[in-house]
This record gives sequence, C-alpha cells and structure tokens, in this order.
Amino acid sequence: MRAGSRLRQIGWAVALAICLTLFLALTFRVNAVKSDVRLAEREIIALEREKLLLETEFETRANQQQLANLNRIEFGYQAPKANQYLEGARQLASLGTPRRADAPDPIRVARAPVPNDQGLFPMMVSPLTGEPVADEGIEETAPVEESDVRQELSAPRSLAQRLAISNPLESPIAEVNE
Repeated sequence: MRAGSRLRQIGWAVALAICLTLFLALTFRVNAVKSDVRLAEREIIALEREKLLLETEFETRANQQQLANLNRIEFGYQAPKANQYLEGARQLASLGTPRRADAPDPIRVARAPVPNDQGLFPMMVSPLTGEPVADEGIEETAPVEESDVRQELSAPRSLAQRLAISNPLESPIAEVNE
C-alpha cells in the first residue's frame, strides 16, 4: 500500500507541476498579449494625434487660401513688396500732404519751464545726521550745443544704431527743437 500511495503522491506532484507550468505559460502569454494591446493603443493614439494635426493644418491652409482669394478678388489686397517699405521717419513725412486751409489746428500741449537754479528734487539729507549732503561727488553734465547735435545727426548711422535709441523723443533732436 505504501508503494501505491507513494506513486499517487508522485502522480499528483507531476500533475500539479504540469498545471503550474501551464499556468505560468498562460500568464506569460496573457502578459505578452496585453503588452501588444498597449503598444497597439499607443500607436492608435499617436496616429489619431497625427491625423488631428494634419486635419488642422489642412483646414488652416484651406482657410488661408480662401482668405487670400477673398482678399484678392473682393478687396483687391496684395502682399507688400520690397519697394513699399520706408527707410525712416523722414521718408514717411515726405509722403504726407500739406495741411488744407480748412483743417483744424493741431493739438498742442503746454509745458511749464523748469528753472535751472532749482532742481527737480530736494537736497539729499543724510539719514544719520539729518544734515544736507554736499554735492562733492556729483558731476554736472555739460549743456548740449546745437552744433554738437547737428554734427551727431549728420554722422551716418546704421539701422541697428537707429533702432538702439530707446526713446527718440528723449534724444538730442527733441532738445534742439524745443
């Protein structure tokens, strides 16, 4: 009896090992199929995004063509050409027409002169002593002469130099015109 029961135990162990092997093989196969499904889903999402991008680009280009046709046919608009750009403010001013006799007066802005002897700011006071600070370390700027300004204006400047002026109204040109 012992031999038969020992044989049964071995048989059950072999059957259990076969079932366990089949279970592991099936698990690996299921995981492989899941991985393939995930890759396929990622490809589908990428293709949907690419399709959306192409649809958007197609609609944009079709809309641009439609707008170009509308502008050309209905309104007569054309893209600007190279000879339509202006070199500077003087060239723009040369395109203007003189004021008509019945035109309203231009709007003028009043400006009060600032006396030279009195500064815009009160004297600096030392926070420790409370006494006015002497102007020892402060350098005064020399007034701009009109001849210096004209010489600076007559010097040729590149486009980069002209564009580097942060505010043309604060340049020496405005000071001479005042």
